[in-house]
Amino acid sequence: MSTFFVDPRAVTPPTILMTGDLLHHLRDSLRLRPGDSLILNDGCGTRYRVEVTHVTPQAIDSRIIDRQTEPMHRTPPIVLGQALIKGDKMDWVIQKSTELGIATILPIHSTHSVIKPNPERLEHQRSRWERIARDAAQQSERWTLPTIADPVSLPEICRRYASSPLKCLFAERSNGSSLATIPLPADRQQPIILLIGPEGGWAPDEQRLAQEQGFLPLTLGPRILRAETAAIAALSILQSRLDQMEN
Repeated sequence: MSTFFVDPRAVTPPTILMTGDLLHHLRDSLRLRPGDSLILNDGCGTRYRVEVTHVTPQAIDSRIIDRQTEPMHRTPPIVLGQALIKGDKMDWVIQKSTELGIATILPIHSTHSVIKPNPERLEHQRSRWERIARDAAQQSERWTLPTIADPVSLPEICRRYASSPLKCLFAERSNGSSLATIPLPADRQQPIILLIGPEGGWAPDEQRLAQEQGFLPLTLGPRILRAETAAIAALSILQSRLDQMEN
């Protein structure tokens, strides 16, 4: 049974009210009727099996039949710091990293980023990214939605995650270790940080700053990968290793 995300504020036990885009999709596309059942997810770790009670032009009302809570995580959350990249490539990274279970996405404005943050479009851009992430989370049947932050600087990331036990910086032509072989931290509460550069790569002073702040220079192999490819490759390798830890 498909799972659909609702605003946590719409959950008012014993009922859940569906409005907005979800209303139109369920009513007009799926043609939901009173008596139909579906799974709703509040995006915060709780799923509800509900039965539709009323369908109106303004809302779909439902009755909670059952609820489930997300199983406890036994692996650390992953934070992806992705330098801003052009076109729809950033959208693609957000979509695929959400499918791969990312906890937090940090867009980074870096020296070589072609795209620069536009304060006037910031709210619109973040809403677009959040919609892409929600659709990807729905498709991949995630329990929670990733957090997508406003664009931040590299120094701010270094300050914010100073205490994280594993912080990784991926750079082309790096002579660093491989993500596939480095030891993973025993602390499963603190996040693992992955930093991926823009199309033009990290500037030398950015690499120097990150390494001075404890970021480990890593490689994904001898080939030069596109920024969006590097992000998904790194996430896939790390998630595979974390899944083995959990099992």
